[in-house]
Amino acid sequence: MKQLTVYHREGCGLCEHMLAELFALQSRYTFTLDVVDIDEDPDLRERYNTKVPVLAVDGDILCCHFLDREALLDLLGPA
Repeated sequence: MKQLTVYHREGCGLCEHMLAELFALQSRYTFTLDVVDIDEDPDLRERYNTKVPVLAVDGDILCCHFLDREALLDLLGPA
C-alpha cells in the first residue's frame, strides 16, 4: 500500500484543492494519506514554505502546488 503525505498549511487554497482531489481518489484506490501542517515544524516550514502543497509518495516528492494526477495514478496502479 502506498503512503501519501501532503505537506500543507492552513488557509492555503491550493492545499485545500489538492486534498479534495486526494480524498476523492481514496474511494477508488488503496493508499494511506497523512496530512502534515508545515507551520507546526520549523524545519518543514523552511523546506516547503513556498512549495506547498507538496505531495510525497513513499517519502519521495511527486509534485508541488498542483496534483500530478497522471503520475500519481501510474504509481497507484489499476483501480
